[in-house]
Order: sequence, then C-alpha cells, then structure tokens
Amino acid sequence: MKLLAVAGAAVLTLGMAACGGDDDGGSSGSGSTGDSKKTLKVGLAFDIGGRGDKSFNDAAAAGLDRAKSELNVEVKDLEATANESENDKYERLKLLCTGGFNPVIAVGFVYAGADPKTGPLAKAANDCKDTKFAIIDDQSVTLPNVAGLVFAEEQGSFLVGVAAALKAKSGTVGFVGGCDVPLIHKFEAGFKAGAAAGKSGTKVVSNYLSTPADKCSGFNDPGKGKTAAEGMYQQGADVVYQAAGGSGTGVFQAAKAANKLAIGVDSDQYNTVEANLKDVIITSMLKRVDVAVYEFIKGQAAGSFTAGPTVFDLAKDGVGYSTSGGKIDDIKTQLEDFKKKIIDGSIKVPTS
Repeated sequence: MKLLAVAGAAVLTLGMAACGGDDDGGSSGSGSTGDSKKTLKVGLAFDIGGRGDKSFNDAAAAGLDRAKSELNVEVKDLEATANESENDKYERLKLLCTGGFNPVIAVGFVYAGADPKTGPLAKAANDCKDTKFAIIDDQSVTLPNVAGLVFAEEQGSFLVGVAAALKAKSGTVGFVGGCDVPLIHKFEAGFKAGAAAGKSGTKVVSNYLSTPADKCSGFNDPGKGKTAAEGMYQQGADVVYQAAGGSGTGVFQAAKAANKLAIGVDSDQYNTVEANLKDVIITSMLKRVDVAVYEFIKGQAAGSFTAGPTVFDLAKDGVGYSTSGGKIDDIKTQLEDFKKKIIDGSIKVPTS
C-alpha cells in the first residue's frame, strides 16, 4: 500500500495512541492563535485516483490543505490502490485512528462497503470508538461517532443540464457515469430534468463505465471515458456531462477530437485540465467537497461533532456551477433563475 503524507506534515510513529485516545474526540485542536491546546491531528483516506485526479479526490485534498493552512492542524493522507479489497480500506482507516489521528475522514461511499453495518468504516469506527469519523458521499453508516457528509448532486446537475440543453444545437446531449450506483444516478436524474427544463424535447443518452462488481473501476479509466463519449458524439450529442472522476479526462479528449463540448464535475475543471482541453469545457457541476471537508475539520477544532448526515445543497453553496471560460455567460441569467426556484422549492429535482 502506498502511503503519502501531505507535504509538511510531521512523520509520526503509528500506533503510539490507541484509536485516537482522547475522550473528547480530538476536538481540542489548536487554532492559528498558537495557544496551549493540543494540535488537532486529522487523517484522511482517499478514494481510487487520489491526489491528482483533477476531480473528486482533489476537491477533498483542497479542503484538507485549507484546514492545514488556516487552522494549524496536523494532517496525514493515505492513498487507495486499484482493485483493493474492503479489508484494505478498513486497514487504512484503522492505521490512521490507531496512529492518533482524530478525526479521520473517508473519501467516498466505497468506505461504507457492501454492508454498511459491517463494512470498512463501521468496522474501524467500532474498533476506535473514541475517534470521530466522517465519510464523504454516504449516510448509511449509523454509528454515534460517524458523520455523513452528503450533497444534493441532483440540484447542481439540474443546472448544468439546463446549460447543456441551451448549448446543444442538435437537441442531443450525453451523460457518462463512472459507476452504476445510486449516488451517480442522482447526477443523471438531475441532469435529465435540467435538460428537459432548459429545452423541451432534448434527448439524453447515458453510459455507465463500471459497476460495483468490478469495484467501480470506471472512476479511474480515462480510456473508457473517451470511448463512451466518442460513441455519444457519433450519435449526435453536442455536449457530454461526465460524473466519472479521473475518467473525465477521456471525455474531454473525445470532445476535443470531435470538436464538441463537455461539462466537468466536482471541481472547476476548466482550471485543472491540460491547457489544450480547456476550450471544450463549457461549465462544471461544482460539488464542494472542499467545503464539506474544511467545515467538518473546523467543527472538530471547535469541539463540535454531529453524527449522522449533513447535507450540502444549493442553499448552503454545497453544489453549483462554474463560469470559467465565459462559455455560459450568455445564459447565466436563466441558470440563476432556475437556481432560485430550486432553493425556494418551486422546482423539486428528482434523485432517481
């Protein structure tokens, strides 16, 4: 297993404190004032792709790095490996909590496992009862020391669906999902609803790159992403929205080759992709994993922890859309109108 520490983090002897140790859950972390409180030690376990995926994991890393800079916390992050077992995920979480890191953040629903009651996170949380855990994109692990940081992905996807429909001259758009699971269905459902609202009769073609049976490998397979998008462009799609993690790079490459357009996800991918791919990205559905990670750590530093789900939606600026590149400047007023209607409840966005 490849273990990567965030630059600047102290090298620590793992195992020196059992399961985080402190009864207060590590919530006595120091702020930037340099007081005498103990420094909060934050552990984070990445999903497949890790730092550098230019998407989901990088967003989590940005929140962790911001906390390290602004809150003066000590951090350690660990990488995932391809085709790993649930036990590998459990061992990664356990390594952090027994190393004295508290809280510990699991990036991605895969840490819940096939059975949330016995999966990697539940097993680690039961072993380390004094450690506070958070998991991104899951609320199925219902333990008193586990927080679920979840998002209204369907709301942000609705808005980029509107943008896709308004920009598609052919009346056809595409959706590429990294894995055929309920979480990604939320992206597709919102996107389809937005496309229909943006321009009645818009056709949406969809393709999922993997299933749980192959460990959702479609989140880190740019080749598959490229092939799927090529097929959609050949079917007449003008714009393809990808919710596929690291595989999204392949979608952008296909858009470039076909002289078509694409929509990014999670981060503002106009600002993270290679320079030659920027011009194909009209917008990105922003999923503020960075905000969720930072706010969770900030709460821990202040001594605050809430078990169960916390939802980051449009009203909380937890999701949204990017405007980098200027390609949707002409339709921003329309997008903002839809945004207001979602926030005030006039529009109910489907999740499946």
